[in-house]
Amino acid sequence: MAKYKVEISGVNTSELNVLTNDQMNQLFLALKNGDPFARNDLVSGNLKLVLSILRRFKNHNENLDDLFQVGCIGLVKAIDNFDLAHEVKFSTYAVPMIMGEIKRYLRDNNSIRVSRSTKDLAYKALKLKEQNLLTTGQELGVEEIAKELEVGVYDVIHALDSLRDPISMFEPIYNDGGDTIYLYDQIEDKKQTGKEMESQLTTKDALHSLNKRQQHILDERFVIGKTQMEIAEELSISQAQVSRLEKSAIKKLKKILK
Repeated sequence: MAKYKVEISGVNTSELNVLTNDQMNQLFLALKNGDPFARNDLVSGNLKLVLSILRRFKNHNENLDDLFQVGCIGLVKAIDNFDLAHEVKFSTYAVPMIMGEIKRYLRDNNSIRVSRSTKDLAYKALKLKEQNLLTTGQELGVEEIAKELEVGVYDVIHALDSLRDPISMFEPIYNDGGDTIYLYDQIEDKKQTGKEMESQLTTKDALHSLNKRQQHILDERFVIGKTQMEIAEELSISQAQVSRLEKSAIKKLKKILK
């Protein structure tokens, strides 16, 4: 049976080789000793790693060939900077660098204008996160980043949010199997009528019906803008628990507000 074939940047992905750990180590030693072909062999032997990372960016409108080439630049940088003394798998070291290269490309090609100071702060925050991930294997939270960079937490959140891709007003943001909540449902209407004021008061009362943990999670998620992982680390529980608490809180609110 023929292998599944995908052509990207002139490369037939069905013919790509995958190196074993022993082969990788031998090639890195050869590269260190000046072998002129070792670098090319390492690149060609890790192209599938780049392709696996591209799946995370499948919803972007960018040309896939362009992203693949940018990912290859990140791969080459990872190869040139990797040291066997790190005592970690090359893929563990390379993935953040490849993803970082692709994310930088997407940020630099964003159609929305962002101030230089905000963009610089975002780059510093992302660089700090990447460095910490490489050295400790853990991702820093926004509070830790803000403390390290000596700026406010909201400044970090604003800077990171400014680099996100724009999304449709009709993007679904929650679905519990029944009614779908879309982004436009959360957009504030400045023209406030008496009925709308009453609705806000009802919502406020409904929020007070939640327990303290549920209120805290909704506040952190939808007001401050933290991820479920960041909240999980803060509360010393799993991300799955945060997700369940968040969904149950929203379900309870919907039931009260009907």
